[in-house]
Amino acid sequence: MNIPEELKYTKDHEWLKIEGDEAFVGITDFAQKELGDIVFVEVETVDETLDKEEVFGTIEAVKTVSDLLLPIDGEIVEFNEKLEDTPELINNDPYGDGWIIKIKITNPGQVDDLLNAPDYKALIEG
Repeated sequence: MNIPEELKYTKDHEWLKIEGDEAFVGITDFAQKELGDIVFVEVETVDETLDKEEVFGTIEAVKTVSDLLLPIDGEIVEFNEKLEDTPELINNDPYGDGWIIKIKITNPGQVDDLLNAPDYKALIEG
């Protein structure tokens, strides 16, 4: 199970890679394995400012459709358009080319509430 140390995590199995006042958001290796083959990602919230835990999109796998929840308050500034044609990037490279959105962080203090890698590992190992 790949859990990069430099990322932050949520209990909903999403990750954040923070770069200054922006962050990339995706789903974890654990989440993509649980979902199975991802066939479609929909994000219609670009240029919207959402609160933590609001739905910013959906991810569809062969088995199920799941809501994507924003890990912290932010403005969605970009959707990874590569996912329109190749949603399987999330399965193949969840922490790299499989990122889903980029946000402008509007409440930096919320980052402290996210899980670090060891805490996330403990969560998924039960």
